[in-house]
Parts: sequence; C-alpha cells; structure tokens
Amino acid sequence: MHHRNVRIVAQHLLSDNWYLLKKIDFELQRRDGSWQALSREVYDRGNGATIALYNLAQRTVILIRQFRIPTFVNDHDGYLIETAAGLLDNAGPEERIRLEAEEETGYRVRSVRKVFEAFMSPGSVTERLHFFVGEYQPEDRVSAGGGLADEGEDIEVLELPFEQALAMVDDGRIMDGKTIMLLQYLKQIMPSSPALTIVLAGANLPALQTCAGELLQAGHFPLLAPLLANEGSVGDQAHYHEYAKALLQRCDAVLCIGGESAGADPLVELARQRGLAVYDDPREVPAARPR
Repeated sequence: MHHRNVRIVAQHLLSDNWYLLKKIDFELQRRDGSWQALSREVYDRGNGATIALYNLAQRTVILIRQFRIPTFVNDHDGYLIETAAGLLDNAGPEERIRLEAEEETGYRVRSVRKVFEAFMSPGSVTERLHFFVGEYQPEDRVSAGGGLADEGEDIEVLELPFEQALAMVDDGRIMDGKTIMLLQYLKQIMPSSPALTIVLAGANLPALQTCAGELLQAGHFPLLAPLLANEGSVGDQAHYHEYAKALLQRCDAVLCIGGESAGADPLVELARQRGLAVYDDPREVPAARPR
C-alpha cells in the first residue's frame, strides 16, 4: 500500500483476539521533502454507525446508558450516556443503524438521514463512523430495547428533553464524543426561540405555578393572568376585556392550562385575534436561547 508521500514498509500482527491490532512500519515524506521512518500501532475494529433519535413535537431525544470498561479504567464510573450505535459487520450503514436502533432502544425508526462521517480516534483506531439522525414517534417503540445479553449488553433506554441533554453535555454527565456531535447537530433541527413573555391562563392555580417554574427554567418570562370576576379577579367583563387587551400588547404568547375556562377563554380569544401563539401544553413551547 503506497501513496506518493507514504510508503508502507512492514505490518506486524500483534493481536487478533477481539479485533486486529497491528504494528505498522512506514516512511512518511515530510513537507520539506525528506523521508522519515516511523512506526505506529493501529487498531482495526471495522467501521460503525450511530443515530440520534429525536421527537420534534415533544423536543425529546432517545439516548442509552451502558457500561464501558475503557472509561472505567480512565477515571470514570464506566456508565456512559450515548446515542445508539454499532459496528457495520458487513452491512450497509443505513441497514445496520436501523437494526442497532431497534435492538438497543426498542424503536423501529421509519426514516433515517445520514448527516456526515468522521474518524473518531485517528491516532490509533481505523474506525470511520457514519452519523445519522431520525425522528421517532411514541408508537414506533416495538420492544423494550436493551441490547443483546449474549454480547454482554445491558442497556438502559433514556428519553430526555433536548434541553436537558444539552445541559448534561455542559456539566459533564454526557462525555461521549459521537453523542455530543449529534446533539450539537440537532440544534439545527430543533432551534430554540427567543425568550418569550408568556401569559398563563386557567383556573388551576397550583398547575399554573408549576408551569410558570418550568417556563422560567426554559428561559422565558411567565405572567399569571388574572381571571374574570366570577372566578375571583379584576372586575366586570368590560373592564377585564380592556385589561386583557393591554396585557396582550406586551406579551408574545398565551399558555392555557386545564382546558376550557370561563376566565381564560376571553383571553385566549383575544390572543388569537392579535395573532399571538396560543399553547395548551408547556412542552409545545420551544426553549429560549441563552441570554
């Protein structure tokens, strides 16, 4: 095997116990034109594929947690959170990643899309990894997943809010390279919104307060809307109508909790007339960009 500036001199098989470990003697032509004799150990375990499963409506991702002995012996507890992945084993990348996704996560993905390829540890490992993304729906889950016990796999399946997964990268709970790369790629598919001022409407005060806390954590500004007089509020309907109009002039969206409500419905109707976004589930509200 030769290239115009690389000459393979000799290859020595060091191990074929699991995959192939070789010592390769070669000559490399340097940029100044001189040739240098070098020797490196190279581990050939084949090529692989990995996939990020995401749900756009729920803004969630499917990840897995499994034990990895190389991380355990390098100052980690060994339980790595990752995207589903596997070696190709003579299959095509798309065929293999569909099989691996179902085997490890239990989800039978309808459509997958390849986004790029990368060498993950080119200083010593030959592996070229094929990266995929695929949108999943709850009904796509056909089994519990978990991997193959006879191959030593004991995989825990995790469904996480996308923003939580990103936070886990920031604080070190996710340290797997391929997973970090795919989560960063998903930012293009699931972009965050600007910080929104969101009016919360409904008759269930504890639920509204809980929702307000979730929106604050997601980077937004929640406001609890006062109700009509017959639900404990600010005055008669005419006065409330004028108040709601003034409030909505300063807001971006309305989130109505708990279904139809005599107090919330007029506010929602006004919001629709003004062309504001109206949500009925806090999970529909995209997270805000960091300020």
